Amino acid sequence: MLILGIDTSGRQGSVALLRAEGGQLLTLEIEALAVGQYSETLLATIAGLLARHNLPRTSLDLLAVASGPGSFTGLRVAIATVKGLAEPFDTPVVAVSVLEAIALAAQIEGRVIAAMDAQRSEVFFGEYIVESATPEASHMQREAMASFGDFTATFAAADPPPALFTPDEGLAERLRAAALDTHLLTRPNAEAFARIAHRKFLAGVRADVATLDANYLRRSDAEIFSHSKPGATHC
Repeated sequence: MLILGIDTSGRQGSVALLRAEGGQLLTLEIEALAVGQYSETLLATIAGLLARHNLPRTSLDLLAVASGPGSFTGLRVAIATVKGLAEPFDTPVVAVSVLEAIALAAQIEGRVIAAMDAQRSEVFFGEYIVESATPEASHMQREAMASFGDFTATFAAADPPPALFTPDEGLAERLRAAALDTHLLTRPNAEAFARIAHRKFLAGVRADVATLDANYLRRSDAEIFSHSKPGATHC
């Protein structure tokens, strides 16, 4: 089984090609994507990756995509690309939350809180129960966005306090200053998303390509501003 992983959720994106063989998952290659140029480079990078390994597009058995939260533009590019690759050959797709990938990267069992800097004094966060022995390895309790104050107040009052993990150094410093025990880890890349997606695929998880969308957790500025204009209609 050949797996293509795509991550354009943050400033540093990547694509990865992995092969599942004999009970092992081998990484064939990872390639970084130019910052801020996902729409111009993603398809060409994927084509180059396959060409270097003498693989036709039809050889891909699973598409894994980081579904967000993250960059609006980056997520839209990735989702559109995955749909374009999947639909002609009915290739299975598994979408993986960036927050879930952070929680699994912590490599601990039990209740884990993954947090990301959402800017504007807000925090994206996901709460998971991680059980590595189960087929999917983690079970989402909730994913949401909160103000920094609400987030810190909620988890400071928790008993026992949960394990907090983030790939954002500035957020980690602010959380520690708020007396929350926070662990900094490396942001997951396309290889990590591909590995998580493969495990989910084996557990029977598939995305509906027709309805697949990004996990934004926040509306775009365009939506916010359009709804705030006088006379704007609200659905």
